[in-house]
Amino acid sequence: MQTTNEKIGQLIYQIRQERNLTQASFARKLGTSQSAVNRIEHGKQNLSLETLGRISDVLNKPLISISGGAVNLRVEGGYELHGSVATKTSKNAAVCLLMASLLNKGTTKLKRMPRIEEVNRLIEVLTSIGVQVKWLPGNDLEIKPPAVLKMDSMDSGAARKTRSVLMLLGPLMHLFNEFRIPYAGGCKLGNRTVQPHLFALEELGVNIVAKSGHYHVSVKKHSVPQIVLYESGDTTTENVLMAAAKFEEEIVIKMASANYMVQDLCYFLKKLGVRVEGIGTSTLKIKGVKDIKKNVTYYPSEDPIEAMTFIAAAVTTNSEITVQRAPIEFLELELLKLKKMRLNFSVTPYYKAENGYTNLADITIYKHNGTLVALEEKIYARPYPGLNIDNLPYFVPIAAVAKGRTLIHDWVYEERALYYTELRKLNANVTLADPHRAYIDGPTKFSAADIVCPPALRPAVLLLIGMLAAPGLSILRNVYSINRGYEDLAERLNSLGAHITIMHEL
Repeated sequence: MQTTNEKIGQLIYQIRQERNLTQASFARKLGTSQSAVNRIEHGKQNLSLETLGRISDVLNKPLISISGGAVNLRVEGGYELHGSVATKTSKNAAVCLLMASLLNKGTTKLKRMPRIEEVNRLIEVLTSIGVQVKWLPGNDLEIKPPAVLKMDSMDSGAARKTRSVLMLLGPLMHLFNEFRIPYAGGCKLGNRTVQPHLFALEELGVNIVAKSGHYHVSVKKHSVPQIVLYESGDTTTENVLMAAAKFEEEIVIKMASANYMVQDLCYFLKKLGVRVEGIGTSTLKIKGVKDIKKNVTYYPSEDPIEAMTFIAAAVTTNSEITVQRAPIEFLELELLKLKKMRLNFSVTPYYKAENGYTNLADITIYKHNGTLVALEEKIYARPYPGLNIDNLPYFVPIAAVAKGRTLIHDWVYEERALYYTELRKLNANVTLADPHRAYIDGPTKFSAADIVCPPALRPAVLLLIGMLAAPGLSILRNVYSINRGYEDLAERLNSLGAHITIMHEL
């Protein structure tokens, strides 16, 4: 059996390999000898908390959680960005496909999965109930379910840290007559109702009662010809798609989301042999397969929200960068808004993602040199097709560097707009009209600040973007909410010329 030092040493070796660091270059960064690194990686070196913290900082990856120590970002702002960055795999598609792998009794391999905290939490949930989940080279993930899932062993702590655990309902209804899952967590964005999930799944014989910190689920399966969704939500649509995927009778889902992660799920289900018609529309027709046992490999597509993050960083810092492999059809309206704000950019001809379906393009953002103007009408989001609900927050720092007043109407979440006022700490002029609307007056001369991350992914990233534009030294504290949805964001921004240092509290 491996000792603790050997396990930590093996983890350090694996991460060093992923970072393409030799032992010698790693030793130089650590300020130690190559022989010391060799001893560490073979578990022959006792490691102090200080040494573990320093190794975590060099590798840009927390090795272990020590007394709940937070990860902070030290940002030296005021620098222009330059160069190019490739968009990584979609966070929202990744978490959905992890849940969808439970539909398959065979081996599912998901390519280039993001190593983010949201994925980590779901892997913890899956492994706790007996699923074999293994990271492979290239960030591929191999998933093998057991003959019987051990629901009583579920890691409730991990489950409560992610709202994505709700998407267990669709697959598990085919495996158990009764089960329970913990209340869903995730970003703190107000009272995010689960009723649309419950109403839709009730149509297929699922009864859900919330009590004692869990959803208690009982199932008496029956098919229906049509389900009208109470709300065109992404996860609601995904849950019902997974539920419908094992009914052999055709089920029509109306008022469905047509968003990027839903499309990725549809393409994955087709790989499993499920017939799916209407992909990209609000009406989906599903004819499922009762028993699915296939060895399948699937490439989730790239993340339009991550692409928009880098676009916003370029605009806010008045920089020229190229965002490669951007899922262009989920960014076209955002780019049109920016064009009307007088931003110059170029888009390459479209090409296909490795899933064979999604259209990608490389987007180059050019320096605006202070010529951006506010839009006269409000900027708001809506279900696809429309400005993406998760992309709306990135117009806040963009509006902050435009001349004039911009109204951001964030109608979906009753508390997300409240977090926009945190940008005041960086000298942005943000006026809250009500819990859904904020006025942004620009242009802004950002100034440095020390700020604790809000418990919501997108508002947290806005602060990081503002800090990039603020001359001087800023600190962004406890960035777990950012790490939930982004892989190595600080390191990738540094590759574009940012000056960010990762600091681990012990």
